[in-house]
Amino acid sequence: MARERSEEDQIEQPEQLTDEHTPEPEPVYTAEIEEPSADEQHDAEEALHAEADSAEALHAQIVGLHEQLVIEKDMALRAQAEAQNARRRAQQDVERAHKFATEKLLQDLLPVVDNLERALATIDAGDEANKAIVEGIELTRKSFVDTLTKHSVEVVDPAGEPFDPELHQAMTQVPNGDVEPNTVLDVFQKGYRLNGRLVRPAMVVVSKAP
Repeated sequence: MARERSEEDQIEQPEQLTDEHTPEPEPVYTAEIEEPSADEQHDAEEALHAEADSAEALHAQIVGLHEQLVIEKDMALRAQAEAQNARRRAQQDVERAHKFATEKLLQDLLPVVDNLERALATIDAGDEANKAIVEGIELTRKSFVDTLTKHSVEVVDPAGEPFDPELHQAMTQVPNGDVEPNTVLDVFQKGYRLNGRLVRPAMVVVSKAP
């Protein structure tokens, strides 16, 4: 037992800390925040107002540019539509010029056909002496009319048809109970149309109620 105590006595005991070994806390330094001056606050507020005004001005400019873009786009579409209409009108004018270029010539040639038809009406076709003349005039008239038909000329010969004021010109009215009123009884002079457009109306006699 005495030996065990001597071994325990030999174990070093930890040294007791004294106040001399306790580390002293480091001092804490606090930074002092300086309050902005009145001029600095005023300058900051003016800077904020300037930024706000600049943003509003930029927004107004964007809105203005958008409106101007819409106007310019509308004007461009209108100009494009007008150009298309102008091209279409020009094309129609060219087509009409091609279709009715011979109208003046036709008006000058129609009296020739009228004279041939009057000659046939005045010659006695039953006389053998006139047979060759009648055949020659008839062949000439038929060749002339066929040529006109080939160039889109249509004869208006409305005998027995209802009177049409857009195609016929009434020379006189004759009472007639055998047909309906406003029926074409006789044709003084045939009319003609070129590509559907009336060049000369037919001169006719029209019936009326007795």
